[in-house]
Amino acid sequence: MNEPERAPALAATQKFLSLYRYLRRYSQQMHDQGVRGREFATLRYLHEAGPRTIGQVQEYIYISASATSEMLSRLEADGYVTRTRCKKDQRVVHVELTPEGRRLAEETPLGGIPLLRERLKALTPEQLETVSAALDMLLQVMEIEE
Repeated sequence: MNEPERAPALAATQKFLSLYRYLRRYSQQMHDQGVRGREFATLRYLHEAGPRTIGQVQEYIYISASATSEMLSRLEADGYVTRTRCKKDQRVVHVELTPEGRRLAEETPLGGIPLLRERLKALTPEQLETVSAALDMLLQVMEIEE
């Protein structure tokens, strides 16, 4: 492959690496503040959506049930959320922000995946299809199975 043929691949790789570095920097900033990116995304989600079940949080964050439970335990121990069992069905647990969790969700600058979630909402259906197709291609190129 000659130089002109390699240029688009190099440009695509550089853009991907810029995105990767940004996400790592944001994650480190959140960690330095004592909260992980997923934890902050959960706080933002609960702030916008109100109390949710553990299953709804798990689906939104896209992690396993055990990882969701561990994360919520940390957030509860830090005083950011409370968990209460549903009176009608004891198997269901509701998660809600505490005043401190609400403050953190409101005051922390939006970035990383929480920012991506917000900004994607503003795209047109056509733009979302383009983004989705590009990400599907990246997953395929990197041989990542969902």
